[in-house]
Amino acid sequence: MSHAPHELPEEFPGQTGRIHALKLADGRFASLVERYHRVNRALHRMEERIEPVSEETEREFRRERLRLKDEIARALEIAAVAA
Repeated sequence: MSHAPHELPEEFPGQTGRIHALKLADGRFASLVERYHRVNRALHRMEERIEPVSEETEREFRRERLRLKDEIARALEIAAVAA
């Protein structure tokens, strides 16, 4: 499989260390990141037509990825303020 776009290091450049630290310290954050990866990779397979789905399903996955990304961004912002 080719590189899946929208991986977290690309979405949050310079935040890789903070993401890793939060995954270790916060189980909820770790679950959120894992869910993001699953949704992102599934969406990549849909977009590449490896696993074709309806347009509505693809849109739902895009919305879910965006929602998860927003949650991750909020968590990173809170962690930055607390640091």
